[in-house]
Amino acid sequence: MSKFVKVATTDEMANQLAKHLAMDGEKIALFKVGGAFYALSDTCTHRGGPLSEGDVEGTEVTCPWHGAKFDLRTGAVLGPPAQTGVKVYPVKVTGRDIEIEI
Repeated sequence: MSKFVKVATTDEMANQLAKHLAMDGEKIALFKVGGAFYALSDTCTHRGGPLSEGDVEGTEVTCPWHGAKFDLRTGAVLGPPAQTGVKVYPVKVTGRDIEIEI
């Protein structure tokens, strides 16, 4: 059964674009773009690079290891060498708490 879990606050993310999270044995990357938050697997499907350390441009993240690109909103592959998308986690903000569904 999935549930929403607090992972950060808006104050914590005020000066961060990305944050690595480890929850229930999963590596998750939390991104802030403008006023929106996105959460997805922090493991690139090509060779396992940490997406939370990648460059973000708009709603696109580039893996720092080999340049695969993913859509932060959907997890879809936007550029090779990855061929499989990454898991996306629903995000909601309640007051100042940022929560993801796991």
